[in-house]
Amino acid sequence: MRVFLRTGLAVLGLAVLLTVLVAVRWRPLVSFDVRLAGALHRHAVAHPGFTRVNRVLSDWLWDPWTMRLLAAAAVLWLLRRGARRRALYLAAVTLLAAGVQHALKALVGRARPRWPDPVASAEFAAYPSGHAMTAAVVCGLLLWALGRPPWAVVLAAVSVLGVGFTRVYLGVHWPSDVLGGWLLGAALVCLAAAAYERPPARRTGP
Repeated sequence: MRVFLRTGLAVLGLAVLLTVLVAVRWRPLVSFDVRLAGALHRHAVAHPGFTRVNRVLSDWLWDPWTMRLLAAAAVLWLLRRGARRRALYLAAVTLLAAGVQHALKALVGRARPRWPDPVASAEFAAYPSGHAMTAAVVCGLLLWALGRPPWAVVLAAVSVLGVGFTRVYLGVHWPSDVLGGWLLGAALVCLAAAAYERPPARRTGP
């Protein structure tokens, strides 16, 4: 429990710091975002075939709603096995992540990249990346709730890192949007796991 709590608080601290830097438009961060996003966008424009592959991965395989359906399937599986409390935690944290994501988008209000030759489009504010945050939350929760066989860890890592890359490559997010989504998602998973594993308070008195 302590490992989850300490890790969650540390990652949350990094997420808060990054959010502040994004909100105040810290110049070194903005400069880094512009350079990397611009380089990837130029590659996407020049390689339409690879861009189409990234659109399929981003819009279908790793879409937030696909991830939420995967979480819902895991909740049903846990309920059938009698793990009601763990199933409710998984569902609650998934819903909480969606709420936090949309609240931060409204609060920070960061504009998405704008290109004269866009290869994809997206709605709502940029920070944090909903795709990145949802993937981090769902994949992290699934590994926590269902166990961590090596193949599942690999699939989770590929999904979380892959969806982050696609969002920047397609020109709909800045790199720090994705990093913020990852940090926030990881913090939520760790703190939820710590809360779940907290020992019950001892009763005092008669």
